Amino acid sequence: MIYIQLFLAFFIPGILGYGGGPASIPLIENEVVKRYEWMTIQEFGEVLALGNSLPGPIATKMAGYIGFEMGGVLGSFIAVFANVAPSLILMILLGGILLKYKKSPKVKRLTLFVQPVIAILLGVMAWNFFSESYIGIGFWQTTVIVILSYFLIERWKIHPAFVIAGALLYGGFFL
Repeated sequence: MIYIQLFLAFFIPGILGYGGGPASIPLIENEVVKRYEWMTIQEFGEVLALGNSLPGPIATKMAGYIGFEMGGVLGSFIAVFANVAPSLILMILLGGILLKYKKSPKVKRLTLFVQPVIAILLGVMAWNFFSESYIGIGFWQTTVIVILSYFLIERWKIHPAFVIAGALLYGGFFL
């Protein structure tokens, strides 16, 4: 039964997560944290941070890790396959059509309409992480980490992997 649940938990976000990993992360969070309750929000945030610090697609790395935790090597394989299967199937079936109409104004408009939805999903996920962090470590530490991360990434152009690694070290030593 766990293998069917793993497949569904990563196949559904793969279908609905238009825009790649960042768009499907809130959907994966919903499946893993709320629906199946395999992880807490904090554990999911740690897996997300680890996935962000490694090269490659985020959602696929998360699927591999969560699949392994829940169902071993076979679970990892099933979760990764379920995560990439929707894209694989659509690219095989619709690849020719996509190439034919990629310059169509309607297709470009559709992409513009989907972008705000992705932004809202990411904003909700960020708010959930902030709220959980606020409850877990307090207002001042959460605020300092958020502000420091902003300046490191946006102002001083430090690569996000280094910021995530620094936050992991901080959490490991002080929290």
